[in-house]
Parts: sequence; structure tokens; C-alpha cells
Amino acid sequence: MKIDEIVVLVEGKLLTHGANNNLEVAGAFAGDLMSDVLATIKPEAILLTGLNNPQVIRTALIADIRLVILARGKIPSEEMIELANNEGMPLISSPLGLFELSARLAKNNIVSFEQGFKLSRYE
Repeated sequence: MKIDEIVVLVEGKLLTHGANNNLEVAGAFAGDLMSDVLATIKPEAILLTGLNNPQVIRTALIADIRLVILARGKIPSEEMIELANNEGMPLISSPLGLFELSARLAKNNIVSFEQGFKLSRYE
């Protein structure tokens, strides 16, 4: 699924310009702890998050994420938008919550790119 199609699917607003919106994405990860993102996500994914600060973009770059979607209508700071623009990272704000975003993406064949956590204490 292409980024332009995702904008429509999530009822979002693309906040950045100049990124390659024809890139394909096939998987996604939803979460607010950037340490979890770095520990478990697969490359070329969508990151769904309610976290709204420049560290999200920095994490996305390190993790080779293709697209960041801010949930619950979060509007990022100018600093965050500028960083995303400078790095060519598409950034979308959607009025939907993380659960609804995840459900819509899954319904449209976007699979989970979240790798399992080991719960050694409980295994």
C-alpha cells in the first residue's frame, strides 16, 4: 500500500512535503515507547504512535521506518515537522486512535511488523 493511499485510509493529513509518497509499505507497529520500537520493529514499516516529539522522527530514521502516523489528532511542533521534512520522512496526523488505526491497516492487508517479546520470567 502506498503512502498516499494510507492518508485516505486513516482520514489523515500529510504534514510534510518532499518525501516519496509512492513508497510501498507492507507492515506496521503501534506504540509509544521508542525503546520498544527500536527493539522490535522490522524495517520499511509504518509507525503508529501517540507520542508527539522530534525523538519519534529520530527513532524512525534509525529503525528504517517508511512513515509515521500520529494518532488521536496530535499536531506536532514545527521542530518535529521541520526535522521530518529535512529527513524526507512522511508524517501524518490522524484523528483516529491507535486501535482504530491498527484495525484499518490490518483490514487492508498491512501486517504487524512487531516482533515478539520474550517474557523469560513467564516462560
